Amino acid sequence: MSKCEERLITVLAGLSLLLAQTNFVSAETSRLEKGGDWKALGSAEQDRFLLAVAEIKQLVETGKTEAVMQALDKLKKDFPKIAGPDFDAFMKAELLFSQGKFVKASHAYEKFLTDFPRSPLYEAALERQFAIATAFLAGQKVPVLKIFRIKGYAEGEKIMEQIEDRAGNAPIALRAALSVVKSYEDRGKFNEAYLKWSQIQTKWPTGRTGEDALLGMGRCKHAAYKGPNYDASGLISAKSYYENFQLRYPEDAEKLDIEKKIGQISEQMAYKQFSIGQYYQRTGSRQAAFFYYQMVVDNWPNSAAAEMAKRSMNKENLKVEKAKDEKGKP
Repeated sequence: MSKCEERLITVLAGLSLLLAQTNFVSAETSRLEKGGDWKALGSAEQDRFLLAVAEIKQLVETGKTEAVMQALDKLKKDFPKIAGPDFDAFMKAELLFSQGKFVKASHAYEKFLTDFPRSPLYEAALERQFAIATAFLAGQKVPVLKIFRIKGYAEGEKIMEQIEDRAGNAPIALRAALSVVKSYEDRGKFNEAYLKWSQIQTKWPTGRTGEDALLGMGRCKHAAYKGPNYDASGLISAKSYYENFQLRYPEDAEKLDIEKKIGQISEQMAYKQFSIGQYYQRTGSRQAAFFYYQMVVDNWPNSAAAEMAKRSMNKENLKVEKAKDEKGKP
């Protein structure tokens, strides 16, 4: 690709984003003063700017490359108030983006956002950061030590967090948070996803987002359970979240069959205790085995584990053994 072609790609990308910023070319087109205050352009000057942009768009559509370049140069000469340092910094980042140098582009956008927080191109730069982070979260690779290339999940997470910090409660902040939590779940990182859902629920506790967050916390706690040989505290938390969801959103809970999920958790909890009883039975601790088997029968009487616990107690006569231990110790 020639330098002219690269420059054209950059110009077109920057121009399209420039046009997308309604506060840049709508009611009041503005310029950035040295002191950091935006001053509105006069209506006549604004009309001339819009006409010039429209002409460039028409040239772009006809594919007249050289004419586009000349028109852009003329635009910057005719409107030096607009073609200021923020525009130049943004276009520098755009060039890196158009070349696929996402890491460097991200750093350039980040610098732009820091240096020009009141630029009308600010939102456009945030959107570019979001696009780069989305690519990384989807598996886009980043260079390491200029030799190796690894998937840029961590880089994507970092950029999305920066977007959240900058955007506050704006829609793009929520989009960034949801992108990260989806990436975690897709990669099976359920503990990390749970923490992210918890943050989302704290920041956006109401509406559909609050509902999705509550469901997500339950889902992730449940999915993080590795089986009866591991800690089961997450199952208790998952059951609590699902029950809370069922209470707060009964119609959606019915659609999502939350009751079935709660039943599955109960079966898993029962089997966890049953497996502990089996362990004590194998090691000869008959009294401890009886204690856990009886716990399963008492707490989850309708579970499959309860039936297995009853059979184990009857087969090994554990209940009788327990009674002898209590009554007839010499």
